[in-house]
Amino acid sequence: MQQKNINISYSEYSSLSELPDDERLLLEKAIDATATAYSPYSHFCVGAAVLLANGEIVTGSNQENMAYPSGLCAERTAMFAASVQYPGVAMRKIAIVGKNAQGQLCPATPCGACRQVISEYQDLAKQNIQVILFHNYGKVLVLDGIDSLLPLRFSF
Repeated sequence: MQQKNINISYSEYSSLSELPDDERLLLEKAIDATATAYSPYSHFCVGAAVLLANGEIVTGSNQENMAYPSGLCAERTAMFAASVQYPGVAMRKIAIVGKNAQGQLCPATPCGACRQVISEYQDLAKQNIQVILFHNYGKVLVLDGIDSLLPLRFSF
């Protein structure tokens, strides 16, 4: 037997203002997307914004349904919309943010299904998709690829 370790690497910024311009804009678009969430059951709004290789940004938000689990997460809403609107264009970055019932920004990390979808689009792009997450107390985490969130994933 051989003991192995999985390391997670990420960068942490103390505020949105520290981010490079393109990452800050992407996170701001994700924040804006929380306004389009349909979350009458959880009262937790999630926004996502995807930056494509052609410079376009596509947003999405969580869409709940009383016939749970028929709803869809913000990440998959944004990524599926990007894939339909811009077929064959690689996704480079995704920003994700939550907003609680009191309207305060809060962390929202991708669920397992969203992590797997991000990983497949990453494989299709043949390069990492950077994941930008709003974190506690205004901090922002930036991961260089989905492998930091889903190290033992299905892959081609």
